[in-house]
Amino acid sequence: MRISSRTIATLAVALLLVTAGCSASSGGDAGGQSTDLVTSAGGGDGGSANDAAAEGETANADSDAQFAQRRELIRTGELRMEVDEFETARDNLTAAVEARGGYVSDTSVSNRGEGNETWSEGRIVLRVPQENYSSMVDAARTEGTVEFEETTTEDVTDQVVDLEARLENLRAERDRLRELYQQANETQDVLAVQRELSDVQTEIERLEGRLQSLEQRVAYSTLTVYLEEPRPEGLYDRAAWYDTGVLAAFLESVSGVGVTLRALVVGIAYATPYLLVFGLPLVGAAVLLYRRVRG
Repeated sequence: MRISSRTIATLAVALLLVTAGCSASSGGDAGGQSTDLVTSAGGGDGGSANDAAAEGETANADSDAQFAQRRELIRTGELRMEVDEFETARDNLTAAVEARGGYVSDTSVSNRGEGNETWSEGRIVLRVPQENYSSMVDAARTEGTVEFEETTTEDVTDQVVDLEARLENLRAERDRLRELYQQANETQDVLAVQRELSDVQTEIERLEGRLQSLEQRVAYSTLTVYLEEPRPEGLYDRAAWYDTGVLAAFLESVSGVGVTLRALVVGIAYATPYLLVFGLPLVGAAVLLYRRVRG
């Protein structure tokens, strides 16, 4: 038996109408029964009605409490600190996060120097289970002197609930399309259902990826620790120019004048051969041209 697309649409509309009619009938019957009960009960069953209302309020309160307990929070922290040795602090932080069920997601280091003095600085990004975040921060603080600390929390509960609801609806729609695909025999119907099924599946995979990313960020908090070794003390002891003594400043100026004169003499020495080879012919040609013009 072949089922055309028009037939499938007609059957779907009829099914919706029947379902709506049954729901309305059930609602009307329930409403009538409820009215009869209240009328016949009179004042004697008023307490039962109040108890039912109280139970309903309690159920709603329990539902709200469960929703409040299910808070999806993304926690992100940052620490900037000075440490005695960069490598040692990084190794200690790596061991600490692994001991708490986490891992190092990123690390970088730069070695700086001036003269014979060198120091290192960099960062290490730690991902740790949310329940162990505070413990990880406490462990990181012990590695040196904290110069800056910040923790931010983002509530993504609404996003997670919305994604779950949309995924549930899309999966139900996918199941219905699969049933239609099994029933359709005509090529046109098969292709139409197949396109819809492909679009729905693509959207499901996209939302599943977003939901998985959010759940991963909720499950594992992120702590970025910036480490810097102290710079050598000599780099901070340079005096400003206006702190130089008068005699020292004069002698430095005289020395600068001598250097400038020496550089000028050396420059002239370098330029003289070029002037003799290229300059004299050009000057001679210019003199001859000038005489001809004047003559």
